[in-house]
Amino acid sequence: MPVIQNRYEFVYLFDVTNGNPNGDPDAGNLPRLDPETNKGLVTDVCLKRKIRNFAALSRDGDPRYGIYVQEGAILNEKHRAAYRAIRPDDKEVESAKKLSPKEAEEKAVRQFMCDNFFDVRSFGAVMSTSINCGQVRGPVQLSFAHSVEPVLPLEISITRMAATSEKEAKERKEGDPVDDGRRDNRTMGRKHIVPYGLYRGHGYISAKLAEGTGFDDDDLDLLWTALEGMFDHDRSAARGEMAGRKLVLFRHDSALGNAPAHRLFDLVTVQRHFQGEDYELDSPGVGNLPPARRFSDYRIALDAARVPAGVTMIERF
Repeated sequence: MPVIQNRYEFVYLFDVTNGNPNGDPDAGNLPRLDPETNKGLVTDVCLKRKIRNFAALSRDGDPRYGIYVQEGAILNEKHRAAYRAIRPDDKEVESAKKLSPKEAEEKAVRQFMCDNFFDVRSFGAVMSTSINCGQVRGPVQLSFAHSVEPVLPLEISITRMAATSEKEAKERKEGDPVDDGRRDNRTMGRKHIVPYGLYRGHGYISAKLAEGTGFDDDDLDLLWTALEGMFDHDRSAARGEMAGRKLVLFRHDSALGNAPAHRLFDLVTVQRHFQGEDYELDSPGVGNLPPARRFSDYRIALDAARVPAGVTMIERF
């Protein structure tokens, strides 16, 4: 299938209810925040991780849709597979601790990685390890997602009501002057949640960079499908309820594009909705409204009349 011929930008809106969309492990898994605005943050790598997971589930067994960055994966061994393909008669490939492509092999090594790994073909990768496959600049780029309004993370205490071992249960019993029949150590823990947040992220797809990786229309359709359904396969108590709410695409008639991306993003606006009235998020009265707790507390407005010539706005969902 030929590579994509059109440049794209897109606006992606998703929400979280009573969960942690993207915790910071260096801060006790506290949800990430912009300290100046208290708006929530979700990193691009978090979203890419979910896209990768969806692609692995939906195209399992298809050799063209392998995933390069996987949990527990040894990247050098994936690089070694590229050398096996381009040097089928070189026995040292299996045991060498360092491999670098000759000048004539550089393109073939990179192309093997693009042909066999969806995330390399889409997002690119730096593969300059000891088994060197070079670097690939991917056509698909995502921004950090920001909540459209400030969020207030909550810290919830939790208790474990079970002992880890018989020894621990015995120590608990012997140290308690009152035997109530329980055998627990009542270990305390914490969970950080955002009661509700609507997050907005932007994406960019370059048709020119797709020429170098082979990113085609089938890959593009998989990306849209992943953004729509990836949260349904990423459930956990810690993340609460997360859902893709709106995906608006801007397809340019040309590979280089027909309008600046920032002008297109301005055509998608989010407003607060309360008792039948819509309010701009920066209007003075918004601060007096009750906090948003559901998607219906917002309205998404698309200004189709201002779409520039040569660009098509598509409401994917």
